[in-house]
Amino acid sequence: MANIKKTKGTIGILTGGGDVPGLNPAIRAVTVRALREGYRVIGFRRGWGGLIDIIRDKKHDNSDNFMDLSENSVNRAGRTGGTFLHSSRTRPSHVKKSQVPPHLQDTYTEDINDLTKEVIANLDWLGVDYLIPIGGDDTLSYGVHLYTKGVKVVAIPKTMDNDVPGTDYCIGFSTCVTRTINLTNNLRTAAGSHERFLVLEVFGRYAGFTAMLPTLAGAAHRCVIPEHPFDIEHLTELLSADRIANPSKYSIVLVSEGATIKGGDMHFENAEKDAYGHAKLGGIGDRVSAGIKEMSPKFNNGKTVNIINQKLGYMTRSGDPDAIDSIVPMAFGNLALDLILNGIHGRLVVLKNGRYDHVPIEVVTSSKKIVNVPKYYDTQRLHPYYHNFEMLPLFIMTSEY
Repeated sequence: MANIKKTKGTIGILTGGGDVPGLNPAIRAVTVRALREGYRVIGFRRGWGGLIDIIRDKKHDNSDNFMDLSENSVNRAGRTGGTFLHSSRTRPSHVKKSQVPPHLQDTYTEDINDLTKEVIANLDWLGVDYLIPIGGDDTLSYGVHLYTKGVKVVAIPKTMDNDVPGTDYCIGFSTCVTRTINLTNNLRTAAGSHERFLVLEVFGRYAGFTAMLPTLAGAAHRCVIPEHPFDIEHLTELLSADRIANPSKYSIVLVSEGATIKGGDMHFENAEKDAYGHAKLGGIGDRVSAGIKEMSPKFNNGKTVNIINQKLGYMTRSGDPDAIDSIVPMAFGNLALDLILNGIHGRLVVLKNGRYDHVPIEVVTSSKKIVNVPKYYDTQRLHPYYHNFEMLPLFIMTSEY
């Protein structure tokens, strides 16, 4: 009789939402360990998008929607940024009629359609025993939905905003902070040469961690965050004092994209919303720049101070991962496999109190993770507090401390 090698089962993995450095190392960690433990690994392309596009016919070419992963394929990508599986913001439970795959157009005819039935059928057709989604709270919220429908899900948190509840750390955050510090330090030479204010808009829709940590590390004089609406005149006064006190006559503020001026709303690039109901943020940096320039004569002997206004944006989420975003994804991926090998699912792998752990996946949708303003943010100085560091986690602040 021929010696036929049988697998223990099939594991599916996908990446959804925004790309960050560290996704490919996570895919690599899951794949290498799973293959060595005797599993087949399928990588779904374009996040949840690949899972709704599959045509359940063995003769059909579905290579644009999923692929079998090998050690060679993940090793080549494992040291790089982004995600070689690609990503999307597809939400299978809320698919617009125009975005329903062609082969399902006759079946799903509502303005908004729930394709969860198709996702589950596709997973069953492929024989997927466990599904590992890697993403932020949007991507993982649909993972929670699938779990309630009986799919065996083990989730890995990823977002440069570091705002997935239940974990101190999300893949991508360290590289984002590192990039922000480096880019700010590069731009300060221009600000100093021209004695200007430097206004840098950074990512952060609802949580200000990506502005707080670089400021805490000394990259900026001030930061404004989504959790606390700020007064533009007060900010100008603080930045003016910082500039005067600086021998190079410049000062820097980091502006979270979700920050708001008192009495105002978030600034959006346009009214178009993604599948999770989010419009693309952008423009608060421009508004802050115009405001402090207009106010600057009041605090500079009647003279206007000019601005360098830069949106850091994708520069902070591109390129190779740093050391932490190479190590943590490796550990998260292997922790996910530990759970699967023990028949455990419905969990989110996490870093808590400096240790790797896992918590119920429902935490993703049951709470919000934002900056604890009274504890960490001085609303008068528009700057993080520097005190009570004992027993805090590596990156200082989470909503649970």
